[in-house]
Amino acid sequence: MESGGDSKYDTRTAEEKAIDDWLPVTSSRNAKWWYSAFHNVTAMVGAGVLSLPYALSQLGWGFGITVLVMSWVITLYTLWQMVEMHEAVPGKRFDRYHELGQYAFGERLGLYVVVPQQLVVEVGTCIVYMVTGGKSLQKFQQSICPNCRPMRTTYFILIFSSVHFVLAHLPNLSSISGVSLAAAVMSLSYSMIAWVAAWNRGTHEGVDYSLRSKTAVGQMFGMFAALGDVAFAYAGHNVVLEIQATIPSTPEKPSKGPMWLGCVVAYIIVAICYFPVAIVGYYVFGNIVDDNILITLEHPTWLIATANMFVIIHVIGGYQLFSMPVYDMIETYLVKSRKFKPSGGLRFVVRTSFVTITTFIAITIPFFGGLLGFFGGFALAPTTYYLPCIIWLVIKKPKRWSISWCINWIFIVIGVLLMIVAPIGGLRSIILAAGSYHFFS
Repeated sequence: MESGGDSKYDTRTAEEKAIDDWLPVTSSRNAKWWYSAFHNVTAMVGAGVLSLPYALSQLGWGFGITVLVMSWVITLYTLWQMVEMHEAVPGKRFDRYHELGQYAFGERLGLYVVVPQQLVVEVGTCIVYMVTGGKSLQKFQQSICPNCRPMRTTYFILIFSSVHFVLAHLPNLSSISGVSLAAAVMSLSYSMIAWVAAWNRGTHEGVDYSLRSKTAVGQMFGMFAALGDVAFAYAGHNVVLEIQATIPSTPEKPSKGPMWLGCVVAYIIVAICYFPVAIVGYYVFGNIVDDNILITLEHPTWLIATANMFVIIHVIGGYQLFSMPVYDMIETYLVKSRKFKPSGGLRFVVRTSFVTITTFIAITIPFFGGLLGFFGGFALAPTTYYLPCIIWLVIKKPKRWSISWCINWIFIVIGVLLMIVAPIGGLRSIILAAGSYHFFS
């Protein structure tokens, strides 16, 4: 099996094997099913969970809960599709999203369809995590030292980014397993703190469950942005093939078995994190909840400080997980297409440059809520909600009007609509926030 876990099925040349052994995604294939579980939790349960009560405040109870449940079902289905398609061709593994796209659409078109969208997702998520990490660090400092001299948000983002200038040089996905496991535990922990603290606080006096905006136009744009927030919360698909690439595979024991077991466990944890935070957060605060519920929660101080520290640890792992496929793309291009020699120096330049660029953009556009809605709709909707369905139709070719055919087309229509409306709401939120923001304050 090409690039497989057992040498007797390996058909690569010595040069190809040497390059694959150096690249981040294919250099290690010793992962177990529980690696799939915590990697997927880290990829999925990110900063987006903290915005779900805010999303409900713009969608309302009925529509909001429906959107959350449908998103969970749709993305679990498309996740299953990608796990199944990882080895759709006997003897070959599609270790990267774009490789699957190239098989479905052709070498050139597949790159044009998948790579820009995947890069927007992964780079965009890293930018959002930079903002989240910096703001959570700022909130932590304000919680433990309310009388300290205030520092600019910019400085906290810079402090947070310093960690990544070190961790970025870990060579592959397996090497960040410890960081990813810690991040997964932290995501479950701060999600629980968020809804338990809200529940313990009790409903806000005069709680109002009407839609956040009082104008028809504002409600429409708010719903658009909220749909993007929900889409951003289901971001793990963009690294699922890369995660599966770390699991050994043979014709007798394909990787999809342990990978899918890990995905099911991860999605159960996702439900445990998402639904209580969204429902309890909105129930307690109604339409005054902030786009990050930990900002709305101010007491008990020590608990909110702890939750923000958990968020910081989680987005450190999340950033590393989403940046690793980007490193792989760049390093693959430089080594295979531009014929650079694989080396530590090349890796240092690539990864340091990436962290620098995402830090700069995060400092320039530090608008958490707007960024979630924009990136959630613009790129996460295609790569998570409907692109796997399109690839499935191309590769598997289900019979027209069969159950599989109909389900895939329904999800494609939903995903396309989401991709159209969500970025509009997110962009509007960014513009409104930018109008009142002092960039170095």
